[in-house]
Amino acid sequence: MYKRIASLEICRRHTCFLWGARQTGKSTLLRERFPDAVTFDLLLSDEYRRCLQNPSIIRQELSARGLTGDNQTAPVIIDEIQKVPDLLDEVHWMIERMGLRFVLCGSSARKVRRSQANLLGGRAPSLNLHPLTFAEIPDFDLTRALNRGLLPPHYDAEDHDILRNAYVGTYLREEVAAEAVVRNLPAFGRFLEIAALSNGEMIVYQNIARDCGVSSPSVKAYFELLAETLLGRWLPAYTRRARRRVILAPRFYLFDVGIAAALARRARIEPGSELWGRALEHFIFMELSAYRDYKAPNLSLAYWRTTSQLGVDFILADGAVAVEVKSTRMAGDHDLRGLRAFKEEHKPRRTILVSMDAKPRRTDDGVDILPWRVFLEELWSENIVAAT
Repeated sequence: MYKRIASLEICRRHTCFLWGARQTGKSTLLRERFPDAVTFDLLLSDEYRRCLQNPSIIRQELSARGLTGDNQTAPVIIDEIQKVPDLLDEVHWMIERMGLRFVLCGSSARKVRRSQANLLGGRAPSLNLHPLTFAEIPDFDLTRALNRGLLPPHYDAEDHDILRNAYVGTYLREEVAAEAVVRNLPAFGRFLEIAALSNGEMIVYQNIARDCGVSSPSVKAYFELLAETLLGRWLPAYTRRARRRVILAPRFYLFDVGIAAALARRARIEPGSELWGRALEHFIFMELSAYRDYKAPNLSLAYWRTTSQLGVDFILADGAVAVEVKSTRMAGDHDLRGLRAFKEEHKPRRTILVSMDAKPRRTDDGVDILPWRVFLEELWSENIVAAT
């Protein structure tokens, strides 16, 4: 059992949505935090059918228990709420008339939004659960994380390849496609593989459309589908006024480094390889995204690249912190070109190179070279962006 960082304390006082990709551990976390909660699990076929046929049944059952906001000790949990969006009308009524609090849990907000379901009039904050993070895993193993990914069942399992392939084959290629009524399943399958091969790169719809054999609008819709089902995240370009011309196209990262590897059909990666460097960058992005959602929801996150190919992987706090990721074991001047260009132009408070170096050091011009582990310890101790 991992000690998850995500705080659900607000759910003790208010109704909340809890979103997260499949197998990130949402149900496990809710059972741990609210062991006495009344729970309706819509993944159970009988529960799903009776709620679909009669959404008022939840209200009737809670009324029979005599449950009200005055005697409620734990929120009522409805798991996989997107499967029966009509339940949200009932939830809204029970919040207003009975004073009840709910945790509405799901793996996709897309179906809820697109069904024009009741989103509770802004009464319910949305929380996100990510795959496991460095700070949640005792004796964290970077090689294991980059090869297996950070979904709890995959990180622990010796047969992780089988589990990841099942996730990719059953969930991504079938369930996600079905949710969006994707008509061309072979093209969507090719798109998933190309999206994985392009993971962390700037997205040009026309190029991917040509490789997939579909239109650019279709590729755009596929990326939107991945984002709305929490299977990927956009990283925008940093565009604050500057002397150098910058690239404006966003980057896209899949939600888990292991799932990206499975989709791209990559073999085991080893330290020092090009694939290791790309996976390390992806992993750091996952950590920064989770940190933002768990600790600093107003933290901005972007990347910076000029048309002359100078770049920085991650720009935090509206330019206050610049972070570049390299897999080198001995960072040198050539690894710092992008950071120094950004520092000259935007004057960040801190510039950091995350690397495989053995010990932290600081260059004469003030760039911190941090081993990946030291960087993550500082990040989760809230020392990377604390000065901002």
